[in-house]
Amino acid sequence: MAAVNVPNARRDAELLLCHSLGRNRAWLITHFQDALDEGNRKIFEGAVHRRAEREPLQYIIGRQEFWGLDFTVTPEVLIPRPETELIIEAALRIGGEKGTLLTIADLCTGSGCIAISLARERERAQLFATDISAKALVVARENARSHAVSARIRFFEGDLFAPLGELDIRGRIDIIVSNPPYIPSGDLGALQPEVRDYEPGMALIAGPEGTEIQKRIINEAPEFLKKDGALILEMGLGQAAALAAIFKENGKYRAPEILNDLAGIERVVVACTR
Repeated sequence: MAAVNVPNARRDAELLLCHSLGRNRAWLITHFQDALDEGNRKIFEGAVHRRAEREPLQYIIGRQEFWGLDFTVTPEVLIPRPETELIIEAALRIGGEKGTLLTIADLCTGSGCIAISLARERERAQLFATDISAKALVVARENARSHAVSARIRFFEGDLFAPLGELDIRGRIDIIVSNPPYIPSGDLGALQPEVRDYEPGMALIAGPEGTEIQKRIINEAPEFLKKDGALILEMGLGQAAALAAIFKENGKYRAPEILNDLAGIERVVVACTR
């Protein structure tokens, strides 16, 4: 895999071998001299070939860790990323103590990793999660069952707030979270092959500007949020100023707070309604 410039090729090979054998890395270290039988060798070689084609490791093994939890991922959903955990941190800070009653909405839920992580952290929270992709919601519901939070998350197929409009929750939501599409359409070709060729385009590309979906969420959210309710959005590199202007133009929010990820990139914006 290194020959075709796969990032972290050695690490990925070890993880693929563990996956092929159904073993963990500790077992692999203590049995590194063992020979592979024919069946396991073919499974491993097939996995390595897929990774050499730049298919994401997470889709090959079908798993990804997020917020310390193990999530099923398929090519129907965006792969959860560590920087998105900033959304969880912000929501928990705003949402108060563990026993607080909360109503939370997660837009563009994908694998369900944000909603499920929040449900695990706040046992008295009621959550609503929407996604335009029916296939993504199959994955999200499976993850909710795996983490025993299905009873507290209602999943809806539809575009952003559209499914929530049929519910009696206008003006009743404490926190709205979202990792929406935010990549400008013109930037698609510059993305890594793992992202460009394999992750779902509808979860990545927002439009020519990259802020189109975020703008819709910002403008529609006040109808659903309580007074002093919070909107928490992930954003792309260099989008903070544009989003701050959208919040200001809307006029229904206090000044937004910008949170940086571990690389120092402005990654999440938090704004509360007046």
